[in-house]
Amino acid sequence: MDAVADYTMWALFARATFTVKLVMLGLIGASVWCWAVIIDKLIQYRRARAEAAVFDRAFWSGEPLDGLYDQIGDDPAGPSQRVFVAGMTEWRRSHRNDGGLIAGAHARIDRGMDVAIAREAESLQRGLPVLATVGSTAPFVGLFGTVWGIMNAFIEIAEQGNTNLAVVAPGIAEALLATGLGLLAAIPAVVFYNKLSSDANRITGGYEAFADEFSTILSRQLGD
Repeated sequence: MDAVADYTMWALFARATFTVKLVMLGLIGASVWCWAVIIDKLIQYRRARAEAAVFDRAFWSGEPLDGLYDQIGDDPAGPSQRVFVAGMTEWRRSHRNDGGLIAGAHARIDRGMDVAIAREAESLQRGLPVLATVGSTAPFVGLFGTVWGIMNAFIEIAEQGNTNLAVVAPGIAEALLATGLGLLAAIPAVVFYNKLSSDANRITGGYEAFADEFSTILSRQLGD
């Protein structure tokens, strides 16, 4: 099979113009980047859910909170523990030497846990803008490559003065490959952006619910 009749993806890429090749390479790179983010986030979210389940069992096991805090220490192993440690640290700092509580302890405890939750939410959301950007721009980048490729195909047809399908088809196929690659990058990016955003919000909501429950428990100790 000669090169003109070869319609494999590699042959189409090799025959494309320099600009269209750059577009295709950019889209392939964006697709690889998106899949790297997707895999990393799936692993991170799975670990976060597993850690939250283990911590919830320990928290509601009936063990004294001071004992759980001492067991975790200064190096919490996961997001749920970090939220808990933030609240407990402020709780202990709110006690005076005589055993009394410093005024405004409840508000400081809530603020400390809110800051910890915000950090965890930022970590969960990190990388998702990449998926949103690729999902929204990749089809247009691919379309640009297609338009550029078709334009050059028509220029070549005009120069040869031949509108035979065998002359037209290779250039059109090369141009459409750019659109195909754009969709190949955009569709998974959009699908997983929606899924991962929902998962991140759900996990963050779990941290916020825990913080509210923990704050309620501490408020009883504070006599509020």
